[in-house]
Amino acid sequence: MRKAYFNGPLFDGHQMLHGKVLLTADGKVTGLADAVPEGYESTDLKGNILSPAFIDLQIYGGNGKMFHQDTTTETIRATYEYCRSGGCGYFMITLATNTLEKFAEGLSVARQYWEEGGKGLLGVHLEGPYMNPVKRGAHIESLIRTPVKEELDMLLEKGREAFAIMTLAPECCEPALIQHLQQNGVLVSAGHSNATYQQATDAFRNGITVATHFYNAMSGLQHRAPGMVGAILDHPSVKSSVVCDGIHADYAAIRIAKKILGDRLFYITDAVTETKEGDYKHLFKGDHFALPDGTLSGSALTMMKCVRNGVRELGLSLEESLRMATSIPASLVQSKKLGTLETGAEAGFVIFTDQLEIIEMVEA
Repeated sequence: MRKAYFNGPLFDGHQMLHGKVLLTADGKVTGLADAVPEGYESTDLKGNILSPAFIDLQIYGGNGKMFHQDTTTETIRATYEYCRSGGCGYFMITLATNTLEKFAEGLSVARQYWEEGGKGLLGVHLEGPYMNPVKRGAHIESLIRTPVKEELDMLLEKGREAFAIMTLAPECCEPALIQHLQQNGVLVSAGHSNATYQQATDAFRNGITVATHFYNAMSGLQHRAPGMVGAILDHPSVKSSVVCDGIHADYAAIRIAKKILGDRLFYITDAVTETKEGDYKHLFKGDHFALPDGTLSGSALTMMKCVRNGVRELGLSLEESLRMATSIPASLVQSKKLGTLETGAEAGFVIFTDQLEIIEMVEA
């Protein structure tokens, strides 16, 4: 079916376009026009804004279900619906440090979700178990491991295309094992790391291109020990996610990072949902989640809340904040053409008001 969207600003992943009509067919963008052509089903945006659907590369669950606790396709569907409530059409379901058996199960279930026709899922993000215990945050210390090739090969075999991202501490992993993951299509992200500036810089020089939740669970910037934070700020191309809720990092700290990193900083929600049973207990604290001992364990964000916080709390333009939810994370995802309105891109959109309230999600 051919569709046309008109009478509203179109954010194309980089800038806002005015006076243009967006054309789609069979779930793909087919181009832009100056008027609605004949033979198209038209949607009047009524002055509202259309953007590519947001992308969340780290979310643990949603709508009352956590993937580590209920590792089923139903949980992935519930998470997808939670994502859509915040303008996000594409996501990486995430598992925190756990047993290898749980990781293998999660990877298999993700593939099953695709086989059942499930939408939105880009793959699985394994956050751990190869991290530095000093920077474990809410992760279970007894489950943290030192990687060996046999374990990685098992995860690669179980996951295949579903094994998309792994967060690990580069100082705790042999460079050859990191390269092995990358050669098999896994995006390696540096995180939960106590690396020195030099260790982090060496890891980036050896091929790691991204870091996990800037500031959180990484060695900080000090004037005699710049740490991983300093190494990221000082690098010309390494990207990093950030949790933009003012709790995981103060808004002023995020604003400072954004001034230096520019298009290298992007949003994740790192969202969880309340769970009072199992190894990971996440208790809702009004605007975030914490373990029973008070350790910060996850956000209560949606991607639209991230975009809104970027505009209202960081002082970013709407275009810049939208880039952090669309084209910047999309640059790390190789499997689909996302985060843009270019010809051939996935026709998954979010339509929202100038007050950043969601009106409608459009599935590709």
